[in-house]
Amino acid sequence: MTRRALAPVLLAPLWLAGCAIAPGAPTATTSPPPVQDSGPATPPPGLAELPDPAVLETPKSRRGNSPYVVFGKRYEVLPSAAGYRQDGKASWYGNKFHGRQTSSGEIYDMYQLTAAHRSLPIPTYVRVTNLDNGHRTIVRVNDRGPFHPDRIIDLSYAAAAKLDFLSKGVANVRVESLLPAALDPARASTDRGYYVYAGPFKDWRGASTTRDNVRALLPQRTQVVRRDGTLRVRVGPLATRDEAERLQALLAFQDGPISHPVIVEE
Repeated sequence: MTRRALAPVLLAPLWLAGCAIAPGAPTATTSPPPVQDSGPATPPPGLAELPDPAVLETPKSRRGNSPYVVFGKRYEVLPSAAGYRQDGKASWYGNKFHGRQTSSGEIYDMYQLTAAHRSLPIPTYVRVTNLDNGHRTIVRVNDRGPFHPDRIIDLSYAAAAKLDFLSKGVANVRVESLLPAALDPARASTDRGYYVYAGPFKDWRGASTTRDNVRALLPQRTQVVRRDGTLRVRVGPLATRDEAERLQALLAFQDGPISHPVIVEE
C-alpha cells in the first residue's frame, strides 16, 4: 500500500498510542488530542505473510509493569495474563511512533508483530483475530496504549497488514492471551508428541505453498514455523512414532516431493 493510497483514509484516533507516562512524571489533566497516523510510502513485501512469533517463556520487563497515570486516569497492570480474553476494537500505529521508545524500553519497529495494551503484563503474547474477516496473528505486547476509550489494543503496522485492516484503520477483534507450553498445562498436554518437519525453505512463498499443499492432503494441524533460524513446515502433533513415520513416508512420495520430511519428538 502506498502513501498515496493511504492519504484519503482518516484513521481512527490513536490516543497517545505507545506512550505511557512513567511513575512520578507530571500528570496531564486534559484529554489527549487525536493523532493521525500513516504507513510507509513503500511497504516492504510479504508483511501479510510474516510468520507468527514463537510464544516464549520471558520474564516481565523491568519497565512498563507498574501502575501508571495518563491524562489524569490511573491504570493498573494485571498480575498475570492467564485466561485473558476480550472482544473489542483494534487500531494500529505506524510512522508517527516508528523508532521511538516503547513502554518496555524497546524501540518500536512497525514491521514487527507487536502491540500496545493498557493492562496486560509486558511482555505478553496474544492471539488477535479479526472478527470481520477471520484473519489471525500472534503479537507480543511491549507497549502501553491505546488510551481512546473505544479501543482495546493498538497493533503494529505489520500486525494490521496480517489482519487486513490497514485501509480501514479500525477492526473488530478478539484478543486472547497465550502462555508458553511450559506454563500452560492444558496446552502442554495437547501439544506434546511427534512432529514431521519439512524444509528448510529460503523464503515465505515456498514455505506457505508447501503448507497449503500439505493441508490439502492431511487433517493434522500444519503450520509454517521458524526452527533453527530457518522457515519450515510443521505437521502435528501425532500420538505415536508409527503415525509420524507413516505421515513422513506419505509426504516424501507425493508428486513434487515435500522437502526432506524429518520426525522430531517434542
